[in-house]
Amino acid sequence: MPKILPDNWKQRVRNWFLDLDARLDSTLFSSAVGIRELWERFSTYMDRFYVGGWKRWVFVEPLSEAASIGLLGLIALLALAQPAFRETADEDWLKKSDLAVTFLDRYGNPIGSRGIKHNDAIPLEDFPDNLIKATLATEDRRFYDHFGIDVAGTLRALVTNAQAGGVRQGGSSITQQLAKNLFLSNERTLERKINEAFLAIWLETRLTKNEILKLYLDRAYMGGGTFGADGAAHFYFNKSVRDVNLAEAAMLAGLFKAPTKYAPHINLPAARARANQVLDNMVDAGFMTEGQVFGARRNPASVVDRRDENSPNYYLDWAFDEVRKIVDTFPKSYTERVFVVRTAIDMNVQRAAEGAIENQLRQFGRDYHATQAATVVSDLDGGVRAMVGGRDYGSSQFNRAVDAYRQPGSSFKPYVYTAALLNGFKPNSIVVDGPVCLGNWCPQNYGHSYSGSVTLTQAITRSINVVPVKLSIAIGGNPKNQWDSAKKGRAKIVEVARRFGLTAPLLDTPSLPIGSTEVTVVEHAVAYATFPNKGMAVKPHAVLEVRTGAGELVWRWDRDGPQPKRAIPANIAADMAGMMSHVVTEGTARRARLDGIPAAGKTGTTNAYRDAWFVGYTGNFSCAVWYGNDDYSPTNRMTGGSLPAQTWHDIMVAAHQGVEVKELAGVGMGEKLPAAPGARPTGGETADLKAAPPVLTRRGAEILVRVEKMLDEATRALDATPAPATGRKVSSGTVGLTDSMAAASPGSAPAAAAQKN
Repeated sequence: MPKILPDNWKQRVRNWFLDLDARLDSTLFSSAVGIRELWERFSTYMDRFYVGGWKRWVFVEPLSEAASIGLLGLIALLALAQPAFRETADEDWLKKSDLAVTFLDRYGNPIGSRGIKHNDAIPLEDFPDNLIKATLATEDRRFYDHFGIDVAGTLRALVTNAQAGGVRQGGSSITQQLAKNLFLSNERTLERKINEAFLAIWLETRLTKNEILKLYLDRAYMGGGTFGADGAAHFYFNKSVRDVNLAEAAMLAGLFKAPTKYAPHINLPAARARANQVLDNMVDAGFMTEGQVFGARRNPASVVDRRDENSPNYYLDWAFDEVRKIVDTFPKSYTERVFVVRTAIDMNVQRAAEGAIENQLRQFGRDYHATQAATVVSDLDGGVRAMVGGRDYGSSQFNRAVDAYRQPGSSFKPYVYTAALLNGFKPNSIVVDGPVCLGNWCPQNYGHSYSGSVTLTQAITRSINVVPVKLSIAIGGNPKNQWDSAKKGRAKIVEVARRFGLTAPLLDTPSLPIGSTEVTVVEHAVAYATFPNKGMAVKPHAVLEVRTGAGELVWRWDRDGPQPKRAIPANIAADMAGMMSHVVTEGTARRARLDGIPAAGKTGTTNAYRDAWFVGYTGNFSCAVWYGNDDYSPTNRMTGGSLPAQTWHDIMVAAHQGVEVKELAGVGMGEKLPAAPGARPTGGETADLKAAPPVLTRRGAEILVRVEKMLDEATRALDATPAPATGRKVSSGTVGLTDSMAAASPGSAPAAAAQKN
């Protein structure tokens, strides 16, 4: 092969780059010349449209600024509407429904429902014309004319509300309300209103007006736990929506605005007044004449009396949230949305809890300046047998048993004493009740005095404040640095509380050992179940079984729920139960004593008497009771040993009816306690308490059995006796039986005998 000279190779490369450079320079020059010529031509052409002088500032500049601002606003709205677009990402959005859950008690009896169970079976043409006219006249008169947003109606509502100084009219169209029902929450925010507007326009592009109206009538909340006009018609009038008359249609249409406020089974006068407004709207809109609505005004709708249908609403709200979380764990391929759920609730205990709280607040709430209360009763598996989240669900749906964080006061101390026992202390260990300070904070006892050397059992029985603080220092393990030792000790206390099941923040402050942190009633109640459960911690739960509408079992607590975990050794739990039993028998909670049933617990009272607690347990159940005020205002010197302890006693008496009393580890089966003096306020209390309601003895139960047999015989005799004579026999026999029962039943029968039945 011929040899290539180095100089020739270099020259060829150099020439290639020179040629490339020349081509690039020529191309750029030609492009620049062409662009300049085009720009000159464009400038010459645009000069024809130049506007100067006053015309420019009157027309051109404002239009230009408006276009710029409008473009920026559109970009901002599109950015804010991204959540709305994400809501519609699911292609099955129209068919997808919320959970529909029917709840049963632990024995399989229906107790209520939650969620939306859609009834799309009734076509729009079968809805009464009166109902459609009433709905359109009240909610959206221009429904068939607007594009999803009623601009005129919105402006009218803004003017009316501005003049009234408050919200008097709503500006949302039916399409906007449907968008909120399908995709959004009820929160009143600007972002939600923007999303609602975008979703309304989106719905209008995908559905016809009649389809939108049909969905609205089927899925709107109508009060009383019902969704849709047909469900409301059955609930309020016991008839199909096809059969409602004008007065009933007006009442149903009036519910769309505020279903809770105008629900006729709660406030019939308000519902009828609202229905009358709907009739006015129909006349104003030209849908009917005054003569046509006259009959409906004179004969307003009557509703089914449902005052006795008292569902455990606080419990059902909490259980429904739990069902949602359980269903979220199912595979994504699972499409079932209708379930039947068996819960742990015992309606007898639930009614006893509601009655005990209402009775105490009615009798002593004014004297103690206490307006609210909450309680939770749990079995030792964590199944909640009863829950009261407030005095009146109709007035406030806020669940104080689940969502309210309140200071537990001295009822937090058992976690401190448990931590001490885990770190080498014993129930009879001696601690000096004397002054102690951490920085500039020096805890004081209730009576501003000190008791000197006391055992741990004596300290918890008398609810001494200084001792838990000293214990937090002692278990920290750093005697040379008291502050550091207390901090490490509090960390151990928090760790124990976490093991028991408390998930609240539990802020680390020097006063944590005496209950300055915050907890919820439900977690506090179930955490105490660790003591009678021999050291095993359990999770609070409402759901025992989840079945589909067809009856297929898909989830069960004992199989699929979290299993109990060892929190503390069994001997520590027994020691704590033994110590805490003295609180009930001879300490601050003597009103909580149960005759013949071993019990233990701890009272709690916070600064300025803002919170009063009693949390206790037996070998069967754990229960927490809280009293206070929603606005954190102080009570009138209410302590945990007053209304909370008495309420706990009344609830637990009912809870143990017909139940085999179990031994409480560390206490045994207890002793027969003396009656009643401890059930009344002493010392500095400001109100007297009534004794506990009487409980049937064995003899009382036997009498009831005989009464039942006699009534059966009397019933059989009635069938063979003429009517007048029957009336006399029934009257005479009933009085006699009642008198014999009253004579045979003691005024205050001991609870122990009832447990042996």
